[in-house]
Parts: sequence; structure tokens; C-alpha cells
Amino acid sequence: MNARILSTLLGSTFLFAVSGAPVAMAQAVKIDSDDIGGVVTGDNGPEAGVWVIAETYDLPTRHAKIVVTDDQGRYVIPDMQSANYQVWVRGYGLVDSDPVESAPGKIVNLKAKSAPTPQAAAEVYPAHYWFSLIETPAKSEFPGTGPEGNGISPAFATQQDWIGHVKEQCHFCHQLGNKVTRTSPDVGNAVEAWDQRVQKGRSPDDVFHDGAAQYAMRGPMFGSVMNNNMTRFGRARGLGMFADWTDRIAAGAVPEAPKRPEGIERNVVVSLWDWGGGRFIHDAITTDKRNPTIHGDGRVFGVQQLSGMVATLDPKTSELDEFELEGLSGEWNPNANDHTSTIDSKGRHWMSNTGAIEGKAHDYCTNGDLSPWAALFPKQQRGGQMISVFDPETHESEAIPVCFGTHHLNFTWKGERLYYSGDTEVVGWIDVDVWDETKDPAKAVGWCPLVLDTNGDGKITQDRTQWNVLKEGGSASAEGVQGGPDSARVDNRASFDPDKDTRVTGFNYANGISPVDDSYWVAKYTPAVPSGIIRLAPNAQKPEDCLAEYYEAPLVDGEYMAFNARGADVDANGITWVGYGTGQIGRFDRSQCKVLNGPTAHGQHCPEGWKIYDTPGPKMADTNVGTDYFYQAWVDHHNVSGLGKGTVLFPNSAGDELLAFDSEAEEFIQLRLPYPLGFYPRGLDGRIDNEKTGWKGRGLWSTNAILTTWHQEGGEGSSEIMTHFQVRPNPLAH
Repeated sequence: MNARILSTLLGSTFLFAVSGAPVAMAQAVKIDSDDIGGVVTGDNGPEAGVWVIAETYDLPTRHAKIVVTDDQGRYVIPDMQSANYQVWVRGYGLVDSDPVESAPGKIVNLKAKSAPTPQAAAEVYPAHYWFSLIETPAKSEFPGTGPEGNGISPAFATQQDWIGHVKEQCHFCHQLGNKVTRTSPDVGNAVEAWDQRVQKGRSPDDVFHDGAAQYAMRGPMFGSVMNNNMTRFGRARGLGMFADWTDRIAAGAVPEAPKRPEGIERNVVVSLWDWGGGRFIHDAITTDKRNPTIHGDGRVFGVQQLSGMVATLDPKTSELDEFELEGLSGEWNPNANDHTSTIDSKGRHWMSNTGAIEGKAHDYCTNGDLSPWAALFPKQQRGGQMISVFDPETHESEAIPVCFGTHHLNFTWKGERLYYSGDTEVVGWIDVDVWDETKDPAKAVGWCPLVLDTNGDGKITQDRTQWNVLKEGGSASAEGVQGGPDSARVDNRASFDPDKDTRVTGFNYANGISPVDDSYWVAKYTPAVPSGIIRLAPNAQKPEDCLAEYYEAPLVDGEYMAFNARGADVDANGITWVGYGTGQIGRFDRSQCKVLNGPTAHGQHCPEGWKIYDTPGPKMADTNVGTDYFYQAWVDHHNVSGLGKGTVLFPNSAGDELLAFDSEAEEFIQLRLPYPLGFYPRGLDGRIDNEKTGWKGRGLWSTNAILTTWHQEGGEGSSEIMTHFQVRPNPLAH
């Protein structure tokens, strides 16, 4: 019998020499009727740790599945939807192989292509490897001396201030180092090209229909944001730095090569779908984090910003749908800026909203007779803030007036109090049970100013004249702008009045709730240097007990061990985990603190509680700062990831990955998405679809939330994508 026929019949994989005679035989690759499997070989034999990608356009939306080869080059793509697929190989050290058309139930052996040059190999490296080639100004050049000196803005007192600006203001909307940013358009020299690039923007309609609706608070054009941020560097020096970067790449410079997936990283199965109808989806939600079986095996939900729509995906059929939110639908609606969402114990979909309704503050926000929280801290708003709730069973929604800005949100573990970040002055919440019972926001909604007990009396001193105000770093706005050219570095902690409490201001970003005591933790991320984390444990009956605590990564020899904090979450032991834009993660144990309040308790009072870890990505040139950029932190309380309870995950929007951290072994696991390049995860969620089916019934979900969808591999016309990461027992499990 012909050896190739025998190979297919037995489910075995033979390797053939040019003559067609078998030269080696791998252990059988077993597949079911809904799998594709085989072996990948290269010039030197089996290719281990490379990705096999199967993609189809036959379903209601584009769909792909991606797996990694084992140490013998074998692969199995499991549980595929019925369709015709293009199957090919991508890997570090290779160029993409020629696609082969196939369908589930077939053995498909693939031939890998070695990269002919280092430059060709580097085309599929994650963006942050390319970003590592940017030349960072030396520490000795700070503080900047302006246009008549070294060209660096005097606003940057230290190298960390400069890096904080690059990280927060450039990475915030897109990757640095992707194909679009690391190459210059053919316009004059590179300096001129960069000068034009940062001044260009797209109209609201163009941006909206390209799938990247711009934040209303940032105005209609990307160009104004990029242009202003370039000026803050010291314009000539900043343009020269980026021009030098792209010139060196054009001349052949390449970064170090990433490692291929190893160990458990080869057990990952990634599924992806186009979704969102061409609109920007900041985050997606699938279930209640406290009970991840809610909505098991059901649809995935995403908030389409500035459209007043909820997008849905049915992973079983690849079918898409969308639903209007009450009173908010319509393209480019600034009052429909729904941002992030979560799901309650009844399966309802709660959303933040950075827009407004009614055009004025709600009465109960400022009238102390209507709300005890207004009596403590009347909340003036630029307009009538709101949140939204959507019932996926009835498709009904409602808008609820609140008194604070909203951004990220999380439920307490006990009861149904829903906390929101997103305000520069307060932390706010809604008691969902009270709302359901009364429909009265004055009874259901509360908020606390962020006040530290620096006078040590155990309560908020309610006379505002008795509050210090913590100021650190350069000036900052709600969007995290790290100071203009005339700003100065400010730190007034040494001059605090010890008889006063201290108010903390700044934009608060991603958050988490402690399962131990239901305390609320949030990353205070403006200014980017130093940033920090805030703890709040309010008493619903006594607003004066609503005290905050604030902690920064330790300051050592004039430099912060980590900065640009973006997200915080809390594990089952009460340990708070922090994701930093500086390519580090932090572990904070409050129980180790010797001081919790009093005149020194304003950020740098608990170095003993911290441990900072460097992550696997490359460093920025001539610094100890990583190129990874972690949008937030997420603790896996139920082993939905398949990596074990207590695993901490960090969406790395600079590096095409979700980064997992085994806190017991203190080891990182990189869950890469190799295709399409440009994966920009902001948040993530995890759901158990079926507890009885092992790894197949659980997984992580994250949307590619890049504002500039045309930066993705595929370019103009690319859509948002939804991803599902699963970890199986071995690379051939099916």
C-alpha cells in the first residue's frame, strides 16, 4: 500500500525524503471528524513551537482557530465548525507558509518556510520587540533643558517622567512598533514624515465606520492628540527620536527574536471571530466573575462605544447580532459612550458610560437633604452622568442617573454593590438590590471622596478647609496627560499639616474587589509617575467612615520601582495585584504594612508590602523599563483559564498576548495571539460553559480593542475581533 495512504488511514504521520520514501515516523496524530491535524516540518525536520492557523470566511463572520505544534512538530486543531479552511504555518524564524485548503476530519501535513533574512523573520514579531529599538534619552539628560538646551521639555524632571509620557500617551490608543508605526510614509525625510503623521486625523464619521470610534472626551481627531503629545516631548527632539527609530529600521535594524512557545504555552487553543459591525468595542463580558457559570455556553457581549448598541456573538454558530440601549442608539452619539461592562447574579449586563444625560447635575448629587453622600461631598458634574443596564433575555435596558464619572466596574463578593472607577474626585457605586426595590437613585447610589486619615482620628474630617491635597508628579488631566511644557514636578508631602486629613485626586482606572473583606481597590493612574493604588472600604450607614488608603511602589534612590499603574485586582488571600505600563507587575500585601494612617500615610509608607516583578518582554533601550504595557490585572478565582485557581492575568496590549503569572511558582506563561498581528487587549473575562467537559468547557475571552483598527494586520477595512483562549492538557488533546 502507498505509504501516504497508509499514513492517512492509520492517523500516523510520516516524514518523506525527496524520493518519497519514509525517513522517520512520528507517534500517531489522532483526530475526530471535527478536527484538523498533522505534522509541520521545515528544512531540518519537525518544527516545534510554531503556530498552525486555520481560517474561514464561510461562516456568518470570519473565524479562525490557532494551535501550537508539540516537540515533534505535531498539531491538532480541535472542535472546528463545519466549513472550508485555509491552513498555514507561522512561527519565529519562519515566513508564513503557503496556505492549504482543507476541512475538518482531515490530516494536513504542512511545510514550514525558513526566513531568508533576519528582517523577513522579524515581520511577525510582536510590536513591543520593535518598540525596544527606540533610543531612550539618558538619565543624565534630565531634567530637560528645553529648545535652547538639549531639546527635552523641562516638564520632564526625570527619565521616568519621559518614559511615563511615551507609555501612557503613545500606547494608550495603539501599539508602538506595529507595521504602521515602525515604517515611515514616503514623504520627505523621516522627520518631515513624522511631523505630518502626528498632525493627521480622521473625521468622526471616518473613524466610526473604520471601527475605531474616538473617545468623545478626546475630540474628533486623533491628530490633535498625537500632535500635542509630540510637542510635550520637546517637538524637535521628539520628532528626531521617532525619525531615527524608523530610519534605523528602514536600514535593516531588527530586534532580538522572541522565544517560541514552550511547555504549557504549547497547549493553548485560540479561537477568534470578527465582530462589532465596524464599531469600536472597548471591552467584552461573558458572565458574572463571582459565578462564571452564568450565561454558560451563551453569547458574548460587547459595548459599542458612541453608538448606544450592545454587540453579541454566538461562539457556537459564529452568528452576530446587536441590540439598542434605551434612548441611546444612533451613530456618533456622545451621550452613548458606554465603555465597560459586567454581569450581575441575575444575568443582567451593567455598563459604565462616560457620556451624560439631561445636561445638568442630578438634584440628589448636590442636595444633602436627599443623599447623605451629598451632605459629605456635594458632587458637581459637567452634565447628568448615567449608567446603563441591559437584560439579554428581554433585550430591555434602562439608564440610571448617577453623580460621578464611570469607567471600569466590579461587584462586591457579598451582596450586589457595584463599584465604578472613572472619576478624579470620588469612587461611586450603586446598590443594585436597593435600585431594584425602589428605582430611586438617591437611595441606591453613593460615593466617597478619596480622603486619607493623615490626622489619625479614624474618620473623615468633614470641614474641607481641614484637608491637605496630595500633589505629585507633573500636572495631569483626566486623560492622563503628563504635564505641559510649563508644568513643574510637584511633591508637597513634606509640607503636610499633620492635623489635617488629605484628599487624593487623579483619574482612577481598572479596579478589583477583595474576596476577603469586600474592600475596593483601584489603580490611580494619573499622573503616570508615580501613580499608585487606592483602597476604600465604605460604611453605607456612616459616610464619615469612608476613608481611603493610598500606596505607591517604593521609591528607591530617587526612582520608583514601577509606575504607570493601570489596573488592580485582589486574590483569595487578600493580595492586590497591579498591572503597570512600565512592563512590570506588582504584588501588594497590606497585612505587612506597619503604618495604615497618620501623618506619613500618603503613598510611600509601606515599602514592606510590595514585591515588583519584571515581565518577559524586552527592555526599552538603555533602561530597566520593560516594553510590555499591561492595561489591567485580572485574578482567575475559578480556574476558568485552565492554569489553576489564583492565576493572575494581565492583558499586554503592546505584545499581542495575555500574560499569565503563576504566583506560587513565580513563573510567567505567555498566551500569544500570532494572527492577526496588532492584538490590543484592554480587558478580559473568563467563563465556564460546562463544568463536566474539562478544558473544553472553560476559557478566557478578550476583545481586540484597538482604536486604530487599520493598524492591524490586514490594514484598511479590518474589524474588531473577539478571542477565546483555552488551555488543554497537551498540544494534541482533542
